[in-house]
Parts: sequence; C-alpha cells; structure tokens
Amino acid sequence: MSDPLRRIDALVDADTLPPPHIRQQLRIAANLTQAEVAEAIGVQRLAVVRWEAGQTQPHRGNRLKYAQLLRRLAEEHPSVAQGGPDVA
Repeated sequence: MSDPLRRIDALVDADTLPPPHIRQQLRIAANLTQAEVAEAIGVQRLAVVRWEAGQTQPHRGNRLKYAQLLRRLAEEHPSVAQGGPDVA
C-alpha cells in the first residue's frame, strides 16, 4: 500500500466513533458530565448532547479530539465499549 493511502487509513481509524449510546455510556462510566466532555474538546455542552443522541456528528477537528477521548475511556472501561454493563 502506498504511503498516502496508509495516512488516509490512519486518519479514518483515528476518527472512528462508536455508536451514540456507547459514547454516552463511556462518559457515564468515567463519571464525566457532558459539560466536562465539552470543555475537554472545546465545544458547547449542547454539541455533546447532540452527538450522544445521534442528532449530529462532530466536525473534523472536534471529531478527532472526541474520538481520542472516547478511545481513552474505552481503554478504561472495555466492557462498556463492547456494549456490556460497566464493571468498574
């Protein structure tokens, strides 16, 4: 695979988001409020509300930040990331 295609694949993987209900469950499992997530990403709380409800999707820059945050939360709460109950 050529180098530009690898970079594209890496970007796609980097900004892949879980389904909205998993996003919400990861946040709850980490004991974070929507306001705290919004502040960490640099958006208004209403944006996080809409992302978790599946009403909208984050724009590119915010999507990368949000995906990175969710990935870290998924590492801390793997059962939630897989759609199971939180065991923490």
